Amino acid sequence: MRILVVDDETNIRNLICTYLELEHFETDSAENGLSAQRLLTEHTYDAVLLDLKMPGMDGLELLQWIRHEGFRMPVIMISAHGEIPDAVAALKEGAQDYLTKPFDVEELLIRLTSLIENYHLKNRIETDTDVDKINQLLVGSSKPIQQIKQVISKISDSMATVLITGESGTGKEVVARQIHQQGKNPLSPFVAVNIGGVPGNLLESELFGYEKGAFTGANNRKNGMFELANGGTLFLDEIGDMPMELQVKLLRVLQERKMNRLGGVQPIPIDARIIAATNRNVEEMVREGTFREDLFYRINVVRIVIPPLRERKEDIPLLAADIVRKLNRKMGLSIQGLSVDALKALKEHPFYGNVRELENILERAMIFSTSDTLKIEDITLTGVKLHETDNDGSSPGINSIDDAKSLKDIEQEAIIRALHRWEGNRTKAAKELGISRRGLINKINDYDLDI
Repeated sequence: MRILVVDDETNIRNLICTYLELEHFETDSAENGLSAQRLLTEHTYDAVLLDLKMPGMDGLELLQWIRHEGFRMPVIMISAHGEIPDAVAALKEGAQDYLTKPFDVEELLIRLTSLIENYHLKNRIETDTDVDKINQLLVGSSKPIQQIKQVISKISDSMATVLITGESGTGKEVVARQIHQQGKNPLSPFVAVNIGGVPGNLLESELFGYEKGAFTGANNRKNGMFELANGGTLFLDEIGDMPMELQVKLLRVLQERKMNRLGGVQPIPIDARIIAATNRNVEEMVREGTFREDLFYRINVVRIVIPPLRERKEDIPLLAADIVRKLNRKMGLSIQGLSVDALKALKEHPFYGNVRELENILERAMIFSTSDTLKIEDITLTGVKLHETDNDGSSPGINSIDDAKSLKDIEQEAIIRALHRWEGNRTKAAKELGISRRGLINKINDYDLDI
């Protein structure tokens, strides 16, 4: 964790920095407000210790600038005067705490650590408010899942870049979260970005942020996802959908561990683990020239391949039990489990949509069930492949009771139902269908659907 100490008294600055460094913090120091402004634009800090009375720009003026520029880290104001109006003014301007000189350095450490932990936790909640997502773990006892868990335990403490591959709905984000949760600081931010779900013209500013005035409408500085993930994990889902021009910028960030906001000139250090995921064949994309080979080798330091659910059906009972438990809490129900016949039907199902399809089947069954046990008559199985291509690159097919219908009819019905369910939200509808947002838009255009 990195702290900025701003104080015009050299002895005070050196004392605080020395003590914090002994407690394994990184520190920078500034003797005035202008120097502090420069450092704040060049680096990312977890907290600022700020003297109230300084020549030139005083602490309150600097605090106002910090908040106006969009910096959100906690600020502790320090003053030799200890006057109540000063403390009130500092807190009104956005300081999180106020200390009077001379102060106990151990008390400073306690307050500082608490504020930083709360700041990281708040960031984490703001970037993902789904409790089940935050707390979920990789469920399964099959050999492939056990092997994945072993890999996670070996790499969780390192900063190695990880590439997770597997079909849509297999649980790539679950694996990414478990890597993060087993790391050194599980309360640090976990920031997830769905590359395929962000329009290309907005993706760069979402990832890298921008300076005030960088373009029309940029009225304030915005921190990008890389900065929000500092100290934690940045999860780049659907990395295969990243435009080539941004692949170049991502490669530079991974090489240099620094980035620039749009419109910015000072490089900002990046201290986040990068985990990428895709359901596409990245090696094939490299051969086709649609994915940079040098970037592939940068993100493919550690590779985790998640097998489809149909290849690890012994995990279905555990997965079903976990899903029912979460849905009970979400829906206010008390379903106890599944009957033997219902579980047998699930084990015989091909699950082209993988775990996501299992979740949808069980949620639908729980909505219509009239008892505390899900029975075979509650389970509706369609077996429709909605993936854009199979693993071998062939066109999608159907293995179901609906074979009499054309693929076009079935896909159109599924797309229309999903879009109505999500009130036209294409990103959420695409996630339910197990395809990318871009793939859904292409299908809407291909079928000329007026939705």
